[in-house]
Parts: sequence; structure tokens; C-alpha cells
Amino acid sequence: MIFIKPLFSRISNFGLPRFETSSNSIIKTTLSSKLTSILQTTQKQSFQTLQPKFRKYKKAQKGTVPVRTGGSTKGNYLAFGEYGIRVKHGCRLSAKILTSIYATLRLKIKSAKNSKIYLRVFPDIPVTSKGSEARMGKGKGAVEYFAARVPKDKILFELGGINLTSGLARDAFRVASHKLPVRTEFVVLNEKTKQPEVFPPTHIPFIQAK
Repeated sequence: MIFIKPLFSRISNFGLPRFETSSNSIIKTTLSSKLTSILQTTQKQSFQTLQPKFRKYKKAQKGTVPVRTGGSTKGNYLAFGEYGIRVKHGCRLSAKILTSIYATLRLKIKSAKNSKIYLRVFPDIPVTSKGSEARMGKGKGAVEYFAARVPKDKILFELGGINLTSGLARDAFRVASHKLPVRTEFVVLNEKTKQPEVFPPTHIPFIQAK
């Protein structure tokens, strides 16, 4: 007769199945490989890949940078930190540019303990592209990167913290501004730049002609 060693054996105290010693090494190897893959996936989904988790439609039209003709001031004030960087012209910024700016700011303010970086815009617009010298038709190109449409006078990043000084924040934003395609402005928290509790009206009141 041929006797086959059982895969499971009973624990006397709890009556729960457990694997034999021969199978333990295989299970540990499998679990360690799965945990490694999960950790690698989590690291890839960090700030290095700024993109929305879900979109109703995979692709979008090119569109234009919004021009606030109604007088809207949303996003023009400091809401979280004491210092900020403001764009003086409307532009479209890719996720790669925002990521590089974040890395620069993080490196520059490393000496200030407990300092924080706030991102005020997010790249949620998919930008597609097709190969060079491609023929007409065959549908829209594949999504290459994600971008954010930033109107004029909008705050991009904010810095805050107890140990963060004005000179250090100004120097950090000076280096970060070199990575932007438009002119920028350094903003310090005061009564004019602080976000108001009630925003002003977003349109000019209609005056009836007499």
C-alpha cells in the first residue's frame, strides 16, 4: 500500500487546520512575493503619478483655459498655508510639471521641521496624442498624460509650518517658478490675501437702461 502524507493536521487545542512543515516554506514565499508586489503598487500610486482614480469618460476634448469674465475669485486666496505661489497668466500644466515642483519644494524646505506643502490644483484632464505622420482617421489618440487648466491669478502651491520662514519660502518658490511656463507671484498671508468667509459676487449686477 502507498501512504500519502495528509496536507492538513488538526491542532488539539483549537481544532483548526494547519499546514505541514513541508508546505510552510512554499506559503511563506508566495505571501512575501504578494506583499512585495502590493508595496510596489502602493509606491507607484503616490504623488509621483498625479492622475484621477476614476473618470466617467476616458478621453476629453482639448478645451481652453478658463477666462473669468464674471469676476470669480475662487482659488485666488491663501486657504491653508502662510505662503503661496500665484500664476499671472492662464496656462495648462501637466502632472509632470506639478510633480517636479513638489519635489523641488520638498527639497528646499527640508530644513524647516513640521513644514507642509499644499497642492491647490489637480491634473484631471486627459491629454491624448498620435504618432507623427499618422494618417487621418483611426480614432482619437491614446492618453499620454493628465493636465490641469489653471486660470489667471490662481494659487498653485501653499507652504505652511511653525519653523518655516519667509525667506526660505520665497527662495523655494523662486526655484520652483523656473519650472513654470508663465510668470508667477509670491504671496504672503495677510488681510488681503486671506480667503474670506463670504466671497464677493461673481457677476456684475445688471443695470437696466433708462
